[in-house]
Amino acid sequence: MAVDLLLGLQWGDEGKGKIVDVLTSKYNIIARFQGGPNAGHTLEFDGIKHVLHTIPSGIFHDNALNLVGNGVVIDPVIFKKELDNLEKFDLDYKSKLLISRKAHLILPTHRLLDAASEAAKGKAKIGSTLKGIGPTYMDKTGRNGIRVGDLELSDWKEKYRALADKHEAMITFYNVDIQYNLSELEAEFFKAVDVLKSLQFIDSEEYLYQAQKEGKTILAEGAQGSLLDIDFGTYPFVTSSNTTAAGACTGLGVAPGHIGEVYGVFKAYTTRVGSGPFPTELFDEDGETMGRVGNEFGATTGRPRRCGWLDLVALKYAVHVSGVTQLIMMKADVLSGFETLKVCTSYNYQGKEIQHLPYNIEANNVTPVYTDFKGWKEDITKISKVSEFPKELDEYIAFIEKELEIPIKVVSVGPDRLQTINR
Repeated sequence: MAVDLLLGLQWGDEGKGKIVDVLTSKYNIIARFQGGPNAGHTLEFDGIKHVLHTIPSGIFHDNALNLVGNGVVIDPVIFKKELDNLEKFDLDYKSKLLISRKAHLILPTHRLLDAASEAAKGKAKIGSTLKGIGPTYMDKTGRNGIRVGDLELSDWKEKYRALADKHEAMITFYNVDIQYNLSELEAEFFKAVDVLKSLQFIDSEEYLYQAQKEGKTILAEGAQGSLLDIDFGTYPFVTSSNTTAAGACTGLGVAPGHIGEVYGVFKAYTTRVGSGPFPTELFDEDGETMGRVGNEFGATTGRPRRCGWLDLVALKYAVHVSGVTQLIMMKADVLSGFETLKVCTSYNYQGKEIQHLPYNIEANNVTPVYTDFKGWKEDITKISKVSEFPKELDEYIAFIEKELEIPIKVVSVGPDRLQTINR
């Protein structure tokens, strides 16, 4: 049985959490394959908003197993808080939540290193969430990291002490004023580790291999977005992992030939949190309206998201890199009321018009070229079927499909799981 993927195609915050929640009833296993608590997946149902950071978005469904894969980095403290938040919903998460032994742990000193590194950059900062993600992946590739499986070994605290001491020496190198009390941070960390150890640790690649043999349906859930990929994103303003389809193979141990459908999630416009280039960013009333109506604040950081028109050049690039097979358009309702909608269909790059994403998309190199569309006035949040779409929305969707040569199978018209229209 093939493994299906769900990916964000922009700079994150596309609405993946809601779509995983909608799709979960079709799958036996929901698996996170990269990222960590820098991700924030928001789900809304029964009038309650839920924000998950590391736990897969299928946790609220009775029949789905949820797996945190080897490509994920786990902060036990944040993970414990997520579990504490689930307690009030009377979920039997211990039987539904599996952790890969090969997933790496975020230590308190990883977070301190992150803060010291970002502070030292000054105006050149990359907009880190300061969750310790980058330093943890650096230790992973530097072969210094501590993994979940180490917690089952008798010497794990010795390994921890050696690595934490090394981190403290590195913090002094940055020569910035970082105030902290490590003994307090460690007390909280070790308490959270005890909670983590109460969960099921598995050899996830073997588990998923057997699940495929048994015909189990599996959905791999990506975090962040394709344009934040460490290799293919807007480097250096990217995350520290592979957010494209290839990341699912390395982050779960799934062979490339075993990938099935690749669902690509995008907003009807574009947003970005933090620093980095953004060709279609708006600094006018239209951008302010998108942010206000769309409630554009980071689920993890709370930072306001930068807003702009849909960038089809960047979207086409993300679709091609991951081999997307079907598209899901989010937040169409936010565009209701705009007199005119604009879509970026090409770039003027160093004086030449191009339709692909170049090496550098900083504002001094790139100017977006727009195609205009007539907007719609109707409130579409109460719509329940495609035949009720305004003509202008149909035309907007048809144009995007034609340009990307991939069908838009789902359109979201509101935050609730019921406000989801299948086409």
